[in-house]
Amino acid sequence: MESLTTKEKITKKELFSYFGYGMGQCISFGLVGTFILFFYTDILGISAAAASMIFLIARTWDAVNDPIMASFMDTLNSKRGKFRPYLLYMPFFITAITIVLFLPLDLDPTAKIIFAGVTYILWGMIYTVSDVPFWSMSAVMSQDSQERTKLVTFANLGVFVGIGIPTLLFAPLAGFLGQGNLEKGYLYAAIVLMLIGLPFMLNGYKNTKERVKPPKTKVKLSDAVQAIKSNKPMFAVLATFFCNIFIMITLALNIYFFTYNLGNAALITIFGAISLLSCVGFFFIPTLAKRFKKKHILMTVVAIDVIARILWFSVGYSSTVVTFVFITITMLLYTATGPLISSMLVETIEYSELKTGKRNEAVTFSGQTFTGKLSIAIAGGLTGLILTVIGYVPNQQQSPETLQALFFVICLLPALGSLIRFGIMYFYTFTEDRYAEVIEELQNRRLNEQHHEKTEVAG
Repeated sequence: MESLTTKEKITKKELFSYFGYGMGQCISFGLVGTFILFFYTDILGISAAAASMIFLIARTWDAVNDPIMASFMDTLNSKRGKFRPYLLYMPFFITAITIVLFLPLDLDPTAKIIFAGVTYILWGMIYTVSDVPFWSMSAVMSQDSQERTKLVTFANLGVFVGIGIPTLLFAPLAGFLGQGNLEKGYLYAAIVLMLIGLPFMLNGYKNTKERVKPPKTKVKLSDAVQAIKSNKPMFAVLATFFCNIFIMITLALNIYFFTYNLGNAALITIFGAISLLSCVGFFFIPTLAKRFKKKHILMTVVAIDVIARILWFSVGYSSTVVTFVFITITMLLYTATGPLISSMLVETIEYSELKTGKRNEAVTFSGQTFTGKLSIAIAGGLTGLILTVIGYVPNQQQSPETLQALFFVICLLPALGSLIRFGIMYFYTFTEDRYAEVIEELQNRRLNEQHHEKTEVAG
């Protein structure tokens, strides 16, 4: 039996394979998150209200479905491992359902809404069955804190690149492949991008390894409730993760800011490139985590974000160049929070195991999956509300008050999220020191169990 405190180094090949699965999977997420609403309204001909209702129903279903599915995953184990089998089969399902989502079927209006609703909800369920095991793998590939930080850094990088690929390539591909036919262009572009992602996902299965063995005590579905209730650090980390809602609102409003405040909607392309390049900040995290506690790194990052945004607001947006300098700084800081939060979340799994005697990796990461979906849904609703409150009028010259209010939201709303994160981390106590103590306690518990088993056999 492998040691509980597996110290084996994760190879570069395994890191890049893990990155590849996240990238391939998130090509689907980027496609659906960015283009499905336009496909519904402008190609299928579904009303915006009907599309919004589909999204609302899907998010409500997620609230019930995701934890149940994750709890079920925690009860299973196979010869291939606890989570690797999902990484083998789910890529085919994700590829298929994503392509089906973009089928321009010629149906009556009601049938189109039903088709869109059923396939979108099914996509969300399939994505969960892939995403939760993908993140859970970071908890069983190693139990060394530094190695886990590397894993979640590459996982976050894969997510970022995967979402960015459709942003950059989907529209040009759709135009080229469709030759003026938007229906065919969307479908063919979705097929091409998903077929690019599929082999990366399969390679992620092939070259990753589970090393951390679960306790012999069998996990039951009912254990999920106890695991959630006992895991206070998990709630703190998920609350920190939920603060992404503030930046998500501004990401949705950027197109309005570029169009009306800066006077050039095409600047969104430059923003997309900056967003993709800002992932270079990921690579500093493992090095910093060797010298400083992740809690303190995160507090420093969000504090700098607040200062940068106050400076940006004081300078204004009269200069496009200066504006994009501040956008670049704040995006670098935002992307750096991803691997920090994920690596802190994965460490709470051992805390739960110490309290309950059960490992519930899937339940823990289903919290991240659901929190991410919930924040996106709420951000979508608040975006429309904010535009209404500030007096936005579509396709018209905006008033000076509206433009200033929009800049205020774009610039300073994420600072509120950073302040909340700073406060949560200030009181957060489950740091690397406590984690090391938990690992030692679990190791001693495992050794005692082995000694007890040998004694019984000898007797």
